[in-house]
This record gives sequence, structure tokens and C-alpha cells, in this order.
Amino acid sequence: MNRSGFFYDLLSTLFERPNIAQVKGDGRSITALCEALIASSSEGASHSMGQQILSRFSELTHEAEVEFFRYLTEQLDIDTERLMELTAAYQADRSPENFAGLLEAAEPRRQELLRRINRVPGATGELVKMRARLLTLLKDNPSFGRTDLDFQHLFGSWFNRGFLVPRRIHWQSPANILEKIIRYEAVHAIDDWDDLRRRVEPADRRCYAFFHPAMPDDPLIFVEVALVKGVPGSVQDILAENRETLDPASADTAVFYSISNCQAGLRGVSFGNSLIKQVVEDLQAEVKSITTFVTLSPIPGFCRWLSQSLADQPDAGAVADAVRVATETGDLAGLKDQAQWLRRQAAHYLINQKDRNGVPLDPVARFHLNNGAMVHDIHAGADLSENGVRQSCGLMVNYLYDLRKIGQFHEGFAENHTVVASREVKTLADAAATINNGRK
Repeated sequence: MNRSGFFYDLLSTLFERPNIAQVKGDGRSITALCEALIASSSEGASHSMGQQILSRFSELTHEAEVEFFRYLTEQLDIDTERLMELTAAYQADRSPENFAGLLEAAEPRRQELLRRINRVPGATGELVKMRARLLTLLKDNPSFGRTDLDFQHLFGSWFNRGFLVPRRIHWQSPANILEKIIRYEAVHAIDDWDDLRRRVEPADRRCYAFFHPAMPDDPLIFVEVALVKGVPGSVQDILAENRETLDPASADTAVFYSISNCQAGLRGVSFGNSLIKQVVEDLQAEVKSITTFVTLSPIPGFCRWLSQSLADQPDAGAVADAVRVATETGDLAGLKDQAQWLRRQAAHYLINQKDRNGVPLDPVARFHLNNGAMVHDIHAGADLSENGVRQSCGLMVNYLYDLRKIGQFHEGFAENHTVVASREVKTLADAAATINNGRK
């Protein structure tokens, strides 16, 4: 991805943005500005009003935010009576004019508002932040989900793969980018700059990210990769401070050990599949010896599922005690004693436990299986960090991307929710099912 370095620097210059939050207003309320912007035909006035709306929004109190999103949801919704009239007109006469009218009536006015705001330089990132605020309000205001669907619809177009700029992150990358990698890391916390350096500088380590031209200094998603021999079973080995650097030419496996989405406001807009494919292509071209592509992934819902579904089992109680002791004192002996039972239950959880839509409960599993991966292996004691123990009981899983079968596995999961797993993982799951059924 080095080829995009010059392109990125050029974009950083072209898309340098002013500080919207410092724009002075003209005294109108934020809702009055929204109505005026929708009705405006003046480019200059629209630009000023868009800036003011974003500036006002950044200063709203929590209560005022709720009222603003209520305004978007209720006042800028579809006019259903007009839509019915235009639908009848189009049924009677399918002219281009009637079709255009029908399209306009079928779209909420808030979509046009968001499009017009987005014409302001720097607005795309601010709208992503606006949606992030909206998402925090959905639980208490479920009707706001209508507005959120409009954000998702627009972001799906604005952030499609054709607009994304891939970049490899180096130790020589701009400091503000490196700082955000530290801040956004969501799987294995980066302790300090030395820790970051160990992840991006050695020859057998890689970090890749997607950027958007309208947000050139803010990654959308990034993935950390280790080049190793064989399929690893512990993130401690990958992140060890004093490990020996491997000559990339000696590596046969690329391990995706951390994938972090950086923008809360882009939740539901998928980039991970495209980024993984891009990284695989780049590594295949750069390191000819690599033939295996796997992840070393957490199982973030596993401990919670154990406590809710198997609370009556003696082993589950012992695991709960072991997790508590491990997180409070650092004593891992109890978890080690339960290693095989945990592996079996994790296999059962990943393969057999589904939600009401018939897909796996675990979000990381859903992501990789939908991308065409298979459940390859499960490792106990693989992540002994406090977060790894609390969420996954210290377990991690390898999802294998078999380049010859990715399309086949993706189709099976997308159409029938088929979970493809190795023979070993299936055996573990069968053993767990037998144990669990025998104790009911």
C-alpha cells in the first residue's frame, strides 16, 4: 500500500478543513436554519447555513440534541398523503414527470438536508459525529431509528469502496495518524508509543487502514497483521516485547490479530471485508512465501453466554469463579484447569448458538463467517489480558480464509447461515452438546 502515500498527502492538502465549530451564527435557531437550507437555491447562503447548523449542533446540550433529532424525525419525515397522491398519479400515467415527483415524495426531507449540509467543506466527518450522537439516543427514543436509516442510506453511498483510500501505517507515518491508531485500538489496547512501534515497525509486522478523501486524517478501520510460521494460538506471543523478528521471506502465515472500527458514527457501514481482501492481495504480491491467511480473534460474547445459559452447571460455576479470581488477582490457575471444557463450550457456542435470525450469537464470528472464513481452531489461555479474560475467558479463535473457498463459504453463510468449521472444532462442539444435554 505504499503506492498510496503520495495520493494520501495530496488529499490531505486538497481536503484540509476549517474548524466548523468556530463559525459565527446569524441568530436563527438550528431548526430555522435547517428549513432555510432545504429551501435555499443560493450556493453561498447554503454554505453559510450548513456551517452554522454544524456549529450549533456541536454546542447543543443533551436535551437540545434530543429535540433536534425529534425535529428531524417528525418534521422532516415523508408526507404520506402527498406520496399517495403521486403514487396514484404515476399509476395512471407513468410519465418521467410523474416518476420524478414520486421519487421526490418518497424521500424524507431530512435526506436532502443532510446532503446539503455535506456540501460544506469538512462536513462529512461532522455528520459522522452527529450520527454517533444519534446512536446513543436510540434506546430511549426508538422512533429516531427512522432518521438513523437515512444516515445509513447516505453513508452507504458516501463511504462505498470506490471512495476509500488504502494506506499502510508505518512508524514514519504522521504522528497524528499514529496517535489515532493508539486511541482507536479496540481489541488489544496499545499501552504506549513503544508498544505501537513494536506493532508497525518490525519487518514481520504490518498495519493497514482505510481512509476517506473527506476525512484524510482520520482512519475508518485498521487491521494489524503478524507474519509468522504456522498458525498461532496466543496473542501474548505475537505482542511479546522481546520476541525475535522473523524474516518475512521465512513466514508462511499472515495473522489478522486485531481489526478495529474507528468511527462510532459509521456503525453498520461495513469496511472490514474490503480491507481484508485488499491486505491479502498486497501481501500475496509482496511476500510470496505466505500461503495461509488466518485471524486470531476474540470471542467477546462467550463469558456472558456461559453465565446466562449454563449457570446451573458445576463447571460453569467453576469458570465464573476462575474468571473473577483471574481479573481480581491475576491468578490464572483456575482457568487453566478448565481449558478443555472451555474449548468445547466455545466450539458449541460458535457453531450451534444462534440468534432469532439464525445467525451466530457472536458478532466477530458473524463478521468473519460472512466474509467467507471458516472456524479453524480454538485456543485456551490465548488472551490473558483483563479484557480477554472477562469477555472470552481467555480464549481466542482462528478463522481461516481459504482463498480457494471464500466465495463458496460466503454464499453458504449468506443463504443458509451455514457455519463451516474444521473437524477438530466440530468434535469439540459435539462433545459439549453431549455434556450439556446429559446434565439437563
